[in-house]
Amino acid sequence: METATKVKGDVKDLALAEAGKRRIEWANQHMPVLQLIRKRFIKEQPLKGIRMAACLHVTTETANLAITLRDGGADLVVCGSNPLSTQDETAASLIRDYGIPTYAIKGEDNATYYAHINAALDHHPQITMDDGADLVTQLLTKRTNQIKDVIGGTEETTTGVIRLKAMAKEGILRFPVISVNDSFTKHLFDNRYGTGQSTIDGIIRATNLLLAGSTFVVAGYGWCGRGVASRARGLGANVIVTEIDPLKGLEAVMDGFRVMTMEDAAPIGDIFCTLTGNIGVLRSEHFSAMKDGAVISNSGHFNVEIDIEALAKLAGGKKRDVRPFVEEYVIGKKRVFLLGEGRLINLAAAEGHPASVMDKSFANQSLGAEYLVKERKSLSNEVHRVPEAVDREIARLKLQAMGSHVDILTPAQQKYLASWDMGT
Repeated sequence: METATKVKGDVKDLALAEAGKRRIEWANQHMPVLQLIRKRFIKEQPLKGIRMAACLHVTTETANLAITLRDGGADLVVCGSNPLSTQDETAASLIRDYGIPTYAIKGEDNATYYAHINAALDHHPQITMDDGADLVTQLLTKRTNQIKDVIGGTEETTTGVIRLKAMAKEGILRFPVISVNDSFTKHLFDNRYGTGQSTIDGIIRATNLLLAGSTFVVAGYGWCGRGVASRARGLGANVIVTEIDPLKGLEAVMDGFRVMTMEDAAPIGDIFCTLTGNIGVLRSEHFSAMKDGAVISNSGHFNVEIDIEALAKLAGGKKRDVRPFVEEYVIGKKRVFLLGEGRLINLAAAEGHPASVMDKSFANQSLGAEYLVKERKSLSNEVHRVPEAVDREIARLKLQAMGSHVDILTPAQQKYLASWDMGT
């Protein structure tokens, strides 16, 4: 058994560590690609001596990533990337059992959240690892004296990539960042299958509502919205999609969903879920139009998609907790139920993505960190994709672990695909 002594950190209760260790081990069984990378990292030590700070959702899957990075030689500190996403037993186990300094408590207030980010930055990381770009933003705006030490960073999610590309455009980004989110093995699978299942899981755990026969409104038809819409339909819901992009709206129609404005959807929806990465998707006029008992939730990274301030103003203080992660707001003679304080419902009320999905995402994170170390002198201060060869290798390893294999081109086929004169 691995034991840590006098490891720094701030977690809810170290007594929770035993339960956390069992859950970390359970997740590890379903992360075969990361297991293979960990074995190689132990042997090759590609991150030896590299100081790293990882600002991620502190879950069992993240714990296995952290262990992989540590075993690859990294000097790692972990902090939470969302106040409601931490699994307290996992955080405790990372400290007690694996010797990884961890700063994360489920339900921490905003001041504590940023104190934890700053504790991770006190480690003076050479590589940052983000889910939402809060760590990098703090570094680039408040801790600029540390920028010279940074080799680069990695970013996990769509919202963070949007922020980082805006920073690069304005010349604020001062080191290269690998967009894990843009790899095919991340956004095609994590966003669609992971978010699809875990968001529905979070809504059901919080409410115990029957989705079959309900009208389920999905705001945003990116990869996350596609996943949630398909899973809600699979459980028998009548799904409506709202979009701002006519191309995505057309795709949703062709996929068999009704597409309309939120103004039109608000009076008929039973359950709403926002997945856009933008602010004010559900606003005062929508709350006012909703039917009695409407349930509203968010599965975008930040709690800005639902205008909670406007909701509270409409309710005039008539608010109460009715279930864990369910708040009732009374507007006139009707009730609107907000889930998970408007934060990521799949992590606030459930456990986030299944381990088998995060296996691919965190394979990208670990190999992205290795790539940064190897290519530190050749990368510009921009947002870069994971190399396609790495992406394909992760897919191959995952297929292999699942007992599936793809064909290999014959020499004749390779020649044909590379030629121009072998037509009909």
